[in-house]
This record gives sequence, structure tokens and C-alpha cells, in this order.
Amino acid sequence: MTTALFSHGACLRHDTGPGHPECPDRLRAVLARLETEEFSWLDRREAPQASLEQIARVHPAAYVQALLGAVPAQGYAAVDGDTVLSPGSGEAALRAAGAVCAAVDAVLAGEVRNAFCAVRPPGHHAEPDQAMGFCLFNNVAIGALHARARWGLRRIAVIDFDVHHGNGTQSSFADDPDLFYASTHQSPLYPGTGQAHEHGIANNIMNLPLRPFAGSAEFRGQVTDRLLPALRHFKPEMLLISAGFDAHARDPLAQLNLLDEDYYWITEHLLHLADACAKGRVVSTLEGGYDLGALASASAAHVRALMAG
Repeated sequence: MTTALFSHGACLRHDTGPGHPECPDRLRAVLARLETEEFSWLDRREAPQASLEQIARVHPAAYVQALLGAVPAQGYAAVDGDTVLSPGSGEAALRAAGAVCAAVDAVLAGEVRNAFCAVRPPGHHAEPDQAMGFCLFNNVAIGALHARARWGLRRIAVIDFDVHHGNGTQSSFADDPDLFYASTHQSPLYPGTGQAHEHGIANNIMNLPLRPFAGSAEFRGQVTDRLLPALRHFKPEMLLISAGFDAHARDPLAQLNLLDEDYYWITEHLLHLADACAKGRVVSTLEGGYDLGALASASAAHVRALMAG
């Protein structure tokens, strides 16, 4: 079986305005890199729109209606100082969440071995009742709860290696002992959450903050010594990845020093763990990454590992 790539042109029509780091060119850079010969074996699929029922497992219906209702007919509408809506934002957000749900379906149905969702807007900062940090809906949390509702899985883990802490995913998971969230991230940094002492209701939250200018050795040490043992102990039935590439040494929004090889390395280790605990079930979705060249090469390393897995 192969790796599926879920995306949709609507994700390019989420316009965040001139100079915004979370821009359509991010996705163009990723997709262009994945069009090269080495990725010709990807199973390319269009992301459907998530249903309101799927989204409402994470976000209250009133929030969903208010957010979609705030999408402007023209121009821009600011949700906060970082998060912007344009006429194409509603469909893009529905496709981004729908991609993860569809990827979960494809993997659990045995159609593909694993999947990568090349979508935007990202999602891991979206709280159940608040859009923030470039994020509108929490795509990975929606996908996790979809795996429960449709496929009857109980224990699901999300691993987040974006340079920013996924406060929204943690908020959605912290009070459910059968949902596990682990994050490596720079600290201090936006959004200011993700301290090491935050453990969730049943040690189901693991935060591994990294000091500014930390690099491969610190990152790999935390993953090897703490994250992977905790994940093995949790024994997930499925593994989802919040794949942010802004911890890369060339990224302009943070100060970690990861390299393309680190993204291949962690993906490979997560796949091995999924083989041991979760029947190899892995779905990944794009989060951050704001240097276009680094984003393209690091996401390619990640997908290369998925394909080899």
C-alpha cells in the first residue's frame, strides 16, 4: 500500500492579506515539491468538506456558525491580530478539516498505508470556542474524534512537532484519558502555553518545551527519552501527527535549529511505533512552516519517510 496525499485548490483561496506569513504560497511550495518524480507514487486525493457534525465534535455549533458567518463577501475580516478571514476562508477551513477525516477513513479502511494532508489554514491553535494563531478549526482534533465516531477507536494519540505549542489540541484532549497529546515546541514563544508540568487528567498530556536555539540533539533526546516511551505506554490505536515545519533552522518566526533530517527521523520513529502499537495507522496534517524553501524540503523529508514506512 502507498501513502495518500490529500489537498484541494480551495485551500489556496484562503487569502490572509499582503505580508501575512500564513499565505497561499506556503501550500504552493509544498505541493510543487511533492510533484517531483520521487513522489509520483503518492495516491493523490481531493479533500472533501468536513460536515458540521464532524466539526461539532470539537467546536460548539454556535462557534461554527459564527465563524462561517463572519467570512466576508469581499475584502478581509480580522478574527484577531493574527487570524484573518477572506471570501475563500470558509471553504478552505472546511476542506482542511475534511481532509483529515477523509485521510482517517482511507487509512482505517485499508485503502492506503498512511496519509499526509497538505492543507491550510492550519489548526492546532484553534480552541473549541476560539479561532487564533492563524487557525480556524482544529483539524487534527476533528480527525481524531471522527476516528472514534465512525470507526469505534478509543485510544488515539496526536504528536505535534510544530515550533509552537498546540494549545487548542491540548484543550480538546486534556480531560479525556483516552486521548493523548504530546508536543515538542520552543518555549518561551507564542502562545505561551505548553509547560512541562501540564499533564492532563491522566498523564495524557506531555509537553516537551525546548529552549531557544536548541537543535537536533536536544530534540532527538526528548523524543527518544520521553516521548516515545510515553507513547508506547499509552498504546494508541491510531496516531495522528500535527506536522509543523517551523522549528527548522531557516524559519523566520522562531529560534529552533532542526534540519530536514530531523523530520525524516521523527517520522520514521513514529511509524515504527505505530507498527508496534496501532497496526501502522498514521495520518499527518500540515501545521506551520514559514520559510518557503525550508517548508518544501522538510515536508518532502516527512512525506519521504511516510512513503518508506
